[in-house]
Amino acid sequence: MKRIISILLCAAMLPVFSVRAGAETPSVSAVSAVLIEAETGTVLYEKNAHERRAMASTTKIMTALLTIEAGDLDSEFTVDSYAIMVEGTSMGLKEGDRVSRRDLLYGILLPSGNDAANAAAVSVSGSIGAFVEGMNKKAEELGLADTHFVTPSGLDADGHYTTASDLAALTAYAMKNETFREIVSCSSKEVEFGNPPYARTLYNSNKMLTRYEGACGVKTGFTDNARRCLVSAAERDGVMLIAVTLNAGDDWNDHTKMLDYGFTQVKSYPMETGCSSTVAVAGTGERVGVYAQEASLALKPEQRVKLTRRVLLPRMVYGGVEKGQQLGCIEFLLDGEVVKTVPLCAEKTVAADSGGLNPMQRLLSFLGIYI
Repeated sequence: MKRIISILLCAAMLPVFSVRAGAETPSVSAVSAVLIEAETGTVLYEKNAHERRAMASTTKIMTALLTIEAGDLDSEFTVDSYAIMVEGTSMGLKEGDRVSRRDLLYGILLPSGNDAANAAAVSVSGSIGAFVEGMNKKAEELGLADTHFVTPSGLDADGHYTTASDLAALTAYAMKNETFREIVSCSSKEVEFGNPPYARTLYNSNKMLTRYEGACGVKTGFTDNARRCLVSAAERDGVMLIAVTLNAGDDWNDHTKMLDYGFTQVKSYPMETGCSSTVAVAGTGERVGVYAQEASLALKPEQRVKLTRRVLLPRMVYGGVEKGQQLGCIEFLLDGEVVKTVPLCAEKTVAADSGGLNPMQRLLSFLGIYI
């Protein structure tokens, strides 16, 4: 069982950086909007953020995420001829085309191909209906209580809705995935598909990538019902912000104003990751020290005094340890919620001495269980 070694206030350990006070709160055209800091989820701006609205092709954030999590991204397959018969934006799939899931992901997230979304859904789940069930299950797992999916593409449908707040939370989760981040940050990408496959270039509809410094994603959307929808992300000096607008008349400028405002409100501060504790290695008579990599966290100035940390380490490990092996972690908490976890790793190798262990200890050693 892990035990808490210490709980320490971190504010006194952080150097002082200035954050511009009194920055003007943005006025946006969107009916619903939200701006969050990606790692902590701190809301920096909101407007009707919990109002349920149609989301158009920002739906494809979830579609792409489930496709990535399904794996097997590079095996080619023949697209389902019925699935690709869909209206709206397209990556250009035709009956009999062969394509990989990875190239479908670019088709989903860059030109916002409805054909690509449907083809991926059938490839992953066997049918569009089964895939949509998976989308709603994932939304439930992520706590997106005001989100419900009906289509993988985002075409208008009764009961297909989200909120700006839920969409921001989904995007923050998706942006932790390296494959997702790599794709949504591309302005263009050469892919191969066809019968037989041949190379062609897909272009990203997200203009923020070329018009906003630090922009790194993520997805546009439009339908007659939803109107213009946009999710954007930008990263500067260790701070990542996510902005969402639903039903906006001037989304590019809305996002510019929101992101500009956000970068005046939070800064990245180094965390105190030092730890002097040691862990006993059973049967060896030795103890091993631990270390953590440097880490930082984006915070508002008033959040710094609320930040605490706790060190979680076992009293003892069985079976020896390898240098660099994770033995515990440091958790940083904000208002009682864990917002960052930093691994604590062994400073050296300590060989096992199973001869000095009783049968239960040897079993724990074999299972790699720490106490």
